[in-house]
Order: sequence, then structure tokens, then C-alpha cells
Amino acid sequence: MTVTATTPAGPARTGTAAAGVADTNQHYDLDPEIFGLFLDPRRKYSSGLYRSEGLTLEDAQLAKLRFVADRLGLRGGERTLDVGCGWGSVVLYLAGELGCRAVGISPAGRQHAYIAARAAELGVAELVETRQGHFETLDVEPASFDAVSLLGSIVHMPDLDLVFRRARAALRRNGRLYVSESCFRNAAAHTEFDRRGGTEFVRDSIFGWGDMRPLSELVRAAEDAGFSIISVDDLTEDYRRTIEDWLVNVADRADRLDAITPGLAATLTRYLQVANAGWGFTTKHYALVCQKSR
Repeated sequence: MTVTATTPAGPARTGTAAAGVADTNQHYDLDPEIFGLFLDPRRKYSSGLYRSEGLTLEDAQLAKLRFVADRLGLRGGERTLDVGCGWGSVVLYLAGELGCRAVGISPAGRQHAYIAARAAELGVAELVETRQGHFETLDVEPASFDAVSLLGSIVHMPDLDLVFRRARAALRRNGRLYVSESCFRNAAAHTEFDRRGGTEFVRDSIFGWGDMRPLSELVRAAEDAGFSIISVDDLTEDYRRTIEDWLVNVADRADRLDAITPGLAATLTRYLQVANAGWGFTTKHYALVCQKSR
């Protein structure tokens, strides 16, 4: 297990986006125990996949990890990069189940220590590397990865075009990019609802900065970067069910959450309820797969 704190090499962040991204990092740098109390045991902080009857949250998150690996065309032993790696669910799964040499990037310092400990416990420390910093400015070896993934992280990145260009630059020829993200359902909804109270509460009180672009903006940025679009999956209902399961966990463990941070259970409940209220009306959740074909 290698953990690298890399000094940003690219242009400095400026203005509101810079302050917002710093606030976003603070959310993901909260006490790891908080996430362990309402997420699944792998602490996967994005949508699961509920395509069979009777799946638990843990089952659904494992199904989603298998789905991601399949969409990326991974068969075992590849070199992969997960941008915004969270608590390591993707890198630890790919290393443990497929023997991939998995690299994760996250600006949140506490996540790296957690991933290092889990990689050691799972016996995959030699296959897992994490780097602390922002993907937009970190040094990443060009044309050296077979697959790149971003699960719920591009929403916190202000420069969409730069992210897709850097992801393409990191991939070998024919390598694939997987992006799953929450989006406003179209450009009109983005304009109308981005400044509504519920959106501002989630952005300002939880994450600090975020922009749920419509899917069309993600596709446009991918194509402008030179990617071919391979597939688009609608995972909206899957994310709604994921959040329902998170809400149950928050309710069941409210006392323990509030013992860590007073009032945290109520804040998390409001955030998750706001997120679930918009699915299918104002918001959607998609999985976009792109290929570096040339």
C-alpha cells in the first residue's frame, strides 16, 4: 500500500470554486466512523445496483462494483485509476477480486489512512496506491492506465472539460472511462432549480461546492475531449433505493451519530430526503462509459 501526498503541479484554483472545493473536502474529511454508521460495510458513498429482489444495501453495493468492472471491460490484472476514491470501495474491490493494480486519488486526508489500513487487512497492500490531492492538478502518468473511474466525484470538480481531457490523457489506447453522476434532468431544470432552497442547502451545508450538470454537458465534454461514447445507463431508481437504505441506517444510529457531532443525524436526514425528493422530476443518476478509441 502506497500513500502519496502530492504537491499540486498545475494552475492554482481561484475564486469561489477554490473555497467551495476546500469546503467539499471538509465533508469527506469528517470522522470515518460517521460514514461507517450509515453506509454499507465497504463504505461505498454512491449508488448501489438493485436489479434483483431482496437485495440488502451491502448486496447492492457489491453488485454495483461488479457492474463498474464489467462496464470498464476489466478481466484481471489491469492498471486502474479511481478519481475521488472515497473510502476505497472501488480500489479495494478491483485489487482484491481482480488482482488489478489500483490507484486512488482523493484530496481528503483521512480517507488515505483508512484505505491503507483496509488494504493491509485484506492482503492487497502491494496492489493499492493512493495519492492525496486534486485530479485536475496532480501529476498522473500519461497513457498508463487501462481504466479510469469517477463515481459521484465529477460533481465537485469545477472544470468539466479539464477533467475529461486529463482522464483521456491518463488512459492507454482503447482504455475506458466510467463516470456515474447525479444530474439535473435537462438544461432548463439546471437553470431553474440550481438556486432553489433544497439545492443550496445540500451544496452549502453538506458539500460546500457542487454542480449537477445535465447529462448533455457530460456527453459534450467527453466528446470534446476525444472520447467515443460506449453506453449510458439510467441508475436513478437504484440511487433512490440506496438513499432509502442510508436513511434507515441514520435513523437506527441517530444517537451514535449525534454523539460524534451534535445534530448530525438531523442534518444527514434532511440532506438525504432532499436528494431523494427530486429523482425522476428534477434530477437523474446516470452511468456514462467512454472509450479512448484513437
